[in-house]
Amino acid sequence: MHNTQNQIEEGPDYRAMAELRYEVRRFLRFSENAAREAELEPQQHQLLLALKGLPAGMRPTLSVLAERLQIQHHSAVELVDRLASRRLIRRYRSRTDKRQVFVRLTEGGEEVLRKLSLHHLQELKTRGPALVQVLNGLIALANKSALPSESTRGETDTTPRTSMTDRKKARS
Repeated sequence: MHNTQNQIEEGPDYRAMAELRYEVRRFLRFSENAAREAELEPQQHQLLLALKGLPAGMRPTLSVLAERLQIQHHSAVELVDRLASRRLIRRYRSRTDKRQVFVRLTEGGEEVLRKLSLHHLQELKTRGPALVQVLNGLIALANKSALPSESTRGETDTTPRTSMTDRKKARS
């Protein structure tokens, strides 16, 4: 970033924001192509990764996976169906609540995910530095600017910041 003070006074650095979008999109396109080369749809790969990478304490339910992928529950069910038919994941029911369905990776799913993840890490070694550089520059600019903070956001931005789970709870 050059002359940060001028950028703050002039507004957002559109060139840097566009560059960030470009770098993110390049990586996502790589990821989509890598998944297809592994004979998976990109969202199937994302589900395998979300399942394996769940934060500690999170149960691998269909609702949790839908939230982690930011998709509708029925879409998660369809992804799970397709992956289960390929024997990459397995469903099982809770012992205490038979209505609750959990999902786990099979050995085959673990192997497919491992290969894809190693391929992704190799790509990040190449493209990651450019992504980090532009992101760090934008964060530094945002930290120095007079952007509304979270505490004053309500005064300037009335868009609610809720997760899919929060929205579902509000509807019930």
